Amino acid sequence: MYVNRMPDNKISEFYNGNADDCYKFFGSHLPSEMENKGNICENTGVFFRLWAPNAYSVSVVGTFNNWNSAKDPLYRSEEGFWEGFVQNAKQGDLYKYCITGCDMRVRYKSDPYAFYSELRPGTASVIYNIDAPYPWSDHKWIDKRSRIDWHHSPINIYELHLGSWRRGNIQDIDYEKDWQQVEARKAEEPFLNYRDIAKQLAAYCLEMHYTHVEVMPVSEHPFDGSWGYQTTGYYSITSRYGTPDDFKYFVDYLHSFDIGVIVDWVPVHFCKDEFGLYNFDGSYLYEYNSELMRENKLWGTANFDLAKGEVQSFLISNAAYFFREYHIDGIRADAVVNLLYLAYGQPEHLRPRNKFGGEENIDGINFLRKLNETIYRDFDNPMMIAEDSSSWPLVTRPTYVGGLGFTFKWNMGWMHDTLEYLEVDPLYRKYCHNKMNFSIMYGFGENYILPLSHDEVVHGKKTVLDKMHGILEAKFDTLRAYLTYMIAHPGKKLTFMGTEFGQIMEWRYYEELEWKMLIYPKHAGLKTFVSELNYLYKTQKCLWECDDKYDSFEWIDADNCDESVFSFIRKSKDPKDFLVVVCNFTPIRRQGFCVGVPRFADYFEILNSNLTRFGGIDEPCEKIIRPRPEGKNNKPFHLQIDLPGNSAVIYKPIFRK
Repeated sequence: MYVNRMPDNKISEFYNGNADDCYKFFGSHLPSEMENKGNICENTGVFFRLWAPNAYSVSVVGTFNNWNSAKDPLYRSEEGFWEGFVQNAKQGDLYKYCITGCDMRVRYKSDPYAFYSELRPGTASVIYNIDAPYPWSDHKWIDKRSRIDWHHSPINIYELHLGSWRRGNIQDIDYEKDWQQVEARKAEEPFLNYRDIAKQLAAYCLEMHYTHVEVMPVSEHPFDGSWGYQTTGYYSITSRYGTPDDFKYFVDYLHSFDIGVIVDWVPVHFCKDEFGLYNFDGSYLYEYNSELMRENKLWGTANFDLAKGEVQSFLISNAAYFFREYHIDGIRADAVVNLLYLAYGQPEHLRPRNKFGGEENIDGINFLRKLNETIYRDFDNPMMIAEDSSSWPLVTRPTYVGGLGFTFKWNMGWMHDTLEYLEVDPLYRKYCHNKMNFSIMYGFGENYILPLSHDEVVHGKKTVLDKMHGILEAKFDTLRAYLTYMIAHPGKKLTFMGTEFGQIMEWRYYEELEWKMLIYPKHAGLKTFVSELNYLYKTQKCLWECDDKYDSFEWIDADNCDESVFSFIRKSKDPKDFLVVVCNFTPIRRQGFCVGVPRFADYFEILNSNLTRFGGIDEPCEKIIRPRPEGKNNKPFHLQIDLPGNSAVIYKPIFRK
């Protein structure tokens, strides 16, 4: 027969919330997996283990027993788990747990620890050997990653949704000549496989000079319209795009080109569908007992009860699972503010208080610290990113000084302020000038990422291009200037797919991006501009080497509200290595505009967002400017420049020997 006892230390870790690998013991496991773990199993078949402490009975049903709940019951172990061996089950079989709950109601549940799932609308789990050898070839990247200082390196992230970046194998068709065939092929082949996406995406990221990709959640979810943020199968790579091995290939292939992979992860709440975690064994097992704490009114989901050690182990092991089994480089934790405050989003008068009388979620805070400590302990130089819209302090500071321990935090304030500014008519931007310069006041208090994310291009908010004020030509000009301002601003960078070529329609998860727009010069020019801008970012140390230090940034003129011009300096450790950045957010061309500079040198124009190849009107030329001796903006010298309207220019000093 078989012996597959869960070690005592693993049981203790699971119940205490300290497990980082409980997926190795829960769920479905093939004999070869158990033998690898030192277990004995003479049978062919599959071993199942489930945490459902309040269940009256549990059995496994699936294609191997014709979904007969009487054939393969599980038995309650001494440790309080339901477990058993099903001899006829094999790799690829569909299965569920038939659970008679403590309320005596029968529920058919997917496996919380399933590694693979049936394609929606099916909801069954699939037996899959996650431990089967995979020919990883990314050891050079993993070694390189372990030595990277993320805070002092270029990070430029391309955020994408795998189901709508590209659809169908239509790259061989000329959009301009046969767009009707393109649309037909998109309908015939709605999703690409992870492997196909990897090849196209790697080539695109190399062309556009992105350093990382961030994929929206890839865990299994029943509703396409949730974009993956309402999850049912936390350990199950969504079958929409292929198998777990296909996703391993996706990561491995991107790593072969030194492109990092970040995965969106949802530790706050989960989908309430009948087959999922909700009311799992007739009790509120994964979620809070209190309705006020349990029900997430904003999303119609259920909040995880992070006071339970078993739930902490489930989530921490899940994060570790993605790093360990899929070699990902980072996780972006979604909606962190919901873990920092009790019943966040509920009316103020209804929100509960903690034992100290405050609104802080002590269990959630402790969970985040434990999560980050565990991931940093177990893996070489991972990237942990918080999407946090609050002003909670020390989010990106170590836990030993009272911080939450994240590597980076999204700068939501910068994003909201700057986009609001650019939606205003240039005639009136002088009255909200501080929206563009306020971020420097707090910009070094955390390690920030500047995000132009998916949340800003849906639900009537318009695309980033369409947010820009004015006629279409002005929108393109302003967007190029804005992206220059973003690249030159302290903080790492993130842009959502489509922004780089000027998507017109809001993002729609059910169809691919408007790649056909690239037949138009303005869109093609914007794409060329973003590629060159990203390359400039990667190659200019002063834009990232000291991102976390106040002295890496210096205003030349932060207060020119009448002309809506912002000028500043970005610096590296080398005092001779700096850039002068000037952004004009009005359509007025300013001839002979004076900009103070700190050193006497020849200043070479390395970027002009208004060049014809980008969709502007200026012809390229070798433009070198010699400073004038008169001081300006509290600087000893100044440049007289031709500053195009709705544009940005960057100058680099060249010192004569």
